[in-house]
Amino acid sequence: MAIKMTETAIHRLTLLKKKRQTPEAVLRLSVRGGGCSGLSYHMDFAESPEAKDKIFSFGEHQVAVERKSYMFINGSEIDFEQTMVRTGFVFNNPLASRSCSCGESFTL
Repeated sequence: MAIKMTETAIHRLTLLKKKRQTPEAVLRLSVRGGGCSGLSYHMDFAESPEAKDKIFSFGEHQVAVERKSYMFINGSEIDFEQTMVRTGFVFNNPLASRSCSCGESFTL
């Protein structure tokens, strides 16, 4: 399996990198302990992937997933949502048995 990104998420990633003026930046994903459901998603930009990261390409973008975190988000789809209530990236994670209402943390 792999990580997927919707066209909406890819478009938003393009806009963010342009705004930051870092077109070569790599989006790095990881999972950390914490949040109201036990595990939380973390996204950040890096100059380059770490040596053991899993690398995925989406057009001109590279997404690096921290090796230890990959087992928690393998098969996930990353989307971007903009509504009256919420604006941000959304993880559709088939491995999550429960997630909090904000969508930023989950339990396996």
